[in-house]
Amino acid sequence: MTTLTGSGLWRFLILQLFLVHLLALLSGATAKQQPHIVFILADDYGWNDVGFHGSQIKTPNLNKLAFEGVRLENYYVQPICTPSRSQLMTGRYQIHTGLQHQIIWPCQPHCVPLDEKLLPELLKEAGYATHMVGKWHLGMYKKECLPTRRGFDTYFGYLLGSEDYFSHERCIFIAPLNKTACALDLRNGEEAAADFKDIYSAHVFTAKSIDLIASHDPGKPLFLYLAFQSVHAPLQVPDKYMEPYSFIQDEKRRHFAGMVSVMDEAVGNVTEALKKHGLWDNTVLIFSTDNGGQTLEGGNNWPLRGRKVTLWEGGVRGVGFVTSPLLKNKQVINRELIHISDWLPTLVNIAGGSTNGTKPLDGFDVWKTISEGEPSPRKELLHNIDAIYDDPSPCPGTSNKRLPSEATVNSWSSIFNTSIHAGIRYKNWKLLTGYPGCGHWFPQPNSTDAEEYWSPDSPKKQIWLFDIESDPTEREDLSSKHPTVVEHLLQRLAYYQNTSVPIFYPDDDPHCDPSATGVWGPWA
Repeated sequence: MTTLTGSGLWRFLILQLFLVHLLALLSGATAKQQPHIVFILADDYGWNDVGFHGSQIKTPNLNKLAFEGVRLENYYVQPICTPSRSQLMTGRYQIHTGLQHQIIWPCQPHCVPLDEKLLPELLKEAGYATHMVGKWHLGMYKKECLPTRRGFDTYFGYLLGSEDYFSHERCIFIAPLNKTACALDLRNGEEAAADFKDIYSAHVFTAKSIDLIASHDPGKPLFLYLAFQSVHAPLQVPDKYMEPYSFIQDEKRRHFAGMVSVMDEAVGNVTEALKKHGLWDNTVLIFSTDNGGQTLEGGNNWPLRGRKVTLWEGGVRGVGFVTSPLLKNKQVINRELIHISDWLPTLVNIAGGSTNGTKPLDGFDVWKTISEGEPSPRKELLHNIDAIYDDPSPCPGTSNKRLPSEATVNSWSSIFNTSIHAGIRYKNWKLLTGYPGCGHWFPQPNSTDAEEYWSPDSPKKQIWLFDIESDPTEREDLSSKHPTVVEHLLQRLAYYQNTSVPIFYPDDDPHCDPSATGVWGPWA
């Protein structure tokens, strides 16, 4: 046995210290290569429902996080729930997954196609712990469709599109059975979670998220997807959250404001938990809405045109921001074109993962655009093409769809059927065709002379062109002044239509009836 003495001992100790330091550096480098990712998705949260857009609703936590990070002011989502969530999870336009029309309803035998590889699966392959809390709404008719079968290690939440905030039950009319069925829709993993009655959903989901953060090993990368029920209808909230809004006379808007305050508080509590448990310094936090606000249920998108379910800016321009100590540029406003489908390639990239195994992506990696202010690689954005579109919340006194007999044959029809509900963006230009949905401008409740904000368009009109950079409120149709631009964008719509798969929108299956179990869930 050799005994180290003198200079040999010192060399040995110095070597040991060097190795310890090197291991620490390598460990730190690995952590930086794989940041924790927290994605918070709000439901039906409108442009004028957040403080940093001048809303009357108080959102101190969202304001603080947005101002500390990067506010995304040219950020787009889809006009309704399932399509936005599917594009977040797949990185692919809804025309490529058969989800062009409406949402997945509770009794439809349907889910995001099982041959699509989802974001949590890709992050799991990259070594992440993957957890989901909240609203799924991507189909659940068979077990293979559930979050725990699509890449999430754990899941706590509800599978359908909406429910009671306190009882966590949903009532559905099942047409083939001519009956209404009410049942619980809350699960822990794949099992019913019946012990949370009378606890407000935002409080339940926040507590579950904090538990996951508290028990997580900071040395392992975390992906937490927190999809709030807030602020989707029904308009329910504990009374104390409405007290600061007694000045709002409109009852729906007052309830809605209280619901926003609960969500804002929840985001603050989740952020504090990340800091308390040592994860924050290596976390990228994204906040996004899933679509524009529903003005019929207290939401507001003023001064943007339209609302949820429409292709007007009020339906598709999203509230969003990214905040993180890892951002190179902070406290900035980003006006580059970004879409919800961009999150999959972006997050997989910063996670050090690979998109191998996915179908061709429509999303772009926009991390350098967000973090460093580089130009967005995205120059074009397809809003949607839906040949059977109908608006469940049409303008007062109007039809919910454009009938073929109402369409006007025009010189563009040989390029693309302009009676079809469709929308596309190219750089500053936005083209809409068919019936985009209710085109009113909806002022904040309690405003006077609301009539002056009604759409001036003829029911037979079917082409609009806007310069969104100079006219974000879509007041001036430029289609007659820029026919070359119209022609180009119609050609692009025709291209996308040729790449699309057929709409899949099956009839209700009577076997969905939850009466035997008392819980909504897989039946096939």
